[in-house]
Amino acid sequence: MTDAAETRSPLVSHVSVGVTDLARAGVFYDAVFAALGVNRVMEHPMGLAYGRAFPEFWASAPQNHQPATPGNGAHVCFAAPHRDAVDLFHARGLAAGGDDAGTPGFRPEYAPGYYAAFLRDPDGNKIEVMTWVKADANGS
Repeated sequence: MTDAAETRSPLVSHVSVGVTDLARAGVFYDAVFAALGVNRVMEHPMGLAYGRAFPEFWASAPQNHQPATPGNGAHVCFAAPHRDAVDLFHARGLAAGGDDAGTPGFRPEYAPGYYAAFLRDPDGNKIEVMTWVKADANGS
């Protein structure tokens, strides 16, 4: 189990997910990342990059030119600054064509105060957004 005091600076430089339609992916990722104050920082013929200062997340066509498919069990988790941002990320994702994969709420099975939501983007890639919230007396 982890808590906010145990988190460190990121180990990962960037993450990429395969998409089949860049325009559709752009609508979805523009919407969800706006909830976190993250912008599209680069466009490339093969993909779209999002981040705060440099490309940290890519939605791109696979480099091998094979069909994009989501990985079973794989997901990317984004850090939100507060609970409202988690809720907004999830709502905007649904409005922009994503599917619910876990409504916003506490996940005490992960850790006390772990508040998260899950979505599938229009290509089926599973994404999560989470923040740490002070747990109440019930541990949620």
